[in-house]
Amino acid sequence: MNEQWNSEPGTPSNGSAVPGGDDRPRLGPRPLHRPDVDPQTAAVFGRPSGVDGAFSPQTAQRPALGDLKTAPPAPESLASAFGRPDGSREILQRPPGDEYGVNGVDPWDPAAAHDPWRDPSAGAVIGPPAVGPDSESTDEKPAARPAGQLLSLPEVLFGRRVKVSALVILGVIALVIGIGGGIVAYLVADRSDQLYSDATLAQVEPAKERPAGSVADIARRVRPAVVTIEVRTDQGAGVGSGAVIDSGGYILTNEHVVTLEGSASQGQKITVVFNDGKRAEAKLVGTDPKMDLAVVKVDVDVSTVIQFGKSADLAVGDTVIAIGSPLDQADTVTMGIVSALNRPVVLGGEDGEPAAYDAIQTDAAINQGNSGGALVDSTGALVGVNSSIISTSSEGGSIGLGYAIPIDDARPVAEALIRSGKVNHADMGVNASSVSAETAEGARIQNVRQGGAADKAGIKQNDVIRKVGDRVIANAAELIVAVRHYQIGQTVPVVLARDGSELTVQVTLQSD
Repeated sequence: MNEQWNSEPGTPSNGSAVPGGDDRPRLGPRPLHRPDVDPQTAAVFGRPSGVDGAFSPQTAQRPALGDLKTAPPAPESLASAFGRPDGSREILQRPPGDEYGVNGVDPWDPAAAHDPWRDPSAGAVIGPPAVGPDSESTDEKPAARPAGQLLSLPEVLFGRRVKVSALVILGVIALVIGIGGGIVAYLVADRSDQLYSDATLAQVEPAKERPAGSVADIARRVRPAVVTIEVRTDQGAGVGSGAVIDSGGYILTNEHVVTLEGSASQGQKITVVFNDGKRAEAKLVGTDPKMDLAVVKVDVDVSTVIQFGKSADLAVGDTVIAIGSPLDQADTVTMGIVSALNRPVVLGGEDGEPAAYDAIQTDAAINQGNSGGALVDSTGALVGVNSSIISTSSEGGSIGLGYAIPIDDARPVAEALIRSGKVNHADMGVNASSVSAETAEGARIQNVRQGGAADKAGIKQNDVIRKVGDRVIANAAELIVAVRHYQIGQTVPVVLARDGSELTVQVTLQSD
């Protein structure tokens, strides 16, 4: 800071005289320093243009009240609900006068502040119901209204207390009600009698869901050709089934149906029952125990003969229908499919050579009594003779494993029995048992009949036959079935195992 002192006493540095003539030195005023101002800062914090002082000039004109911007007018709906009445010039609401008071009490009266109904800070208290001053001042109840005087019948009729026209109208109404009730009662009684009168019921058209080739159509055509066979002997009785195969009255069935205890009984009586209930006595024509087949004959006119089919045309999965009399339920129809073909089945054998055949396996329900019945294909043609089942119960119930003799094997037997009463089969002249080992599998020869077909071909005991013709032999039952498929006198190549080696021999089959 630059300080300047005056050389002349009594004179201040700024040139003014000091009162009293004091010549002591005095400190001079500081020079005015105005720093540069940033234009941007001056634009933000500086005074408006035309204002020099720190305060707004007093001569500024204030805008008139009418020039101020006001809020837009209120909507008409709000103005009509909350606005002042038309013609009112009051700006503030005045206290209401006596005409607005409640029960003549001025709400602006200072004493009204102690009224809990007007005091916002008063607590809520549940008190007695509000009642008028008259009810609070007196406990008297209004007197009960006296009951009116009742009119007697003479007063009504003769005292002219009720108009005659009113009495007439009441009488007419009562008469109409009585007549209406009588009519309703008559109609109800008459309608109850009609509950037992003549009635016409709508006639139902014949069903359309049985077209040609359906199971119902096949059953309708085949059932008359399937019969029930009853056999009675001194030892007991049995029931089976059969199929009419010839118009002469010949019926094909199983051998075990017409013979009891495994053999033909003396004095047995065979009765055939047709599906229409007609009964006829039958005679035994012939039996074939080795194929479990038999033929009986009735001397009556038969109306329906079953048609033969070809079991060789069957395939696994084809639809088949079993018809017979299972468990004494005559004229029963069951349906299934062909489950397997060429299934070797062996039956009996206690009293002689067992019955053996290449069976048709089916899951159509077959039970005791179905034996000898018909197994037909989807055209209604006979393709098998129901013969046996496999069951897990002691009573022999069906479990879906039923067997039928193929008609291609049964037809030659039936024709032979009808011609001569007996039938012969091709035979090799051996007894065999099933064997399964690592070195050989097939039918082991137990013994060879001297002079038989096997003996002449050089087959020896303990040889294992593994193949007959083109058919592989897996067990003894297949050996019997395979041989019977050939004709008597036909030469067949037989493959056998002997001492670990395999050889083929030619066997000329003989008659059994």
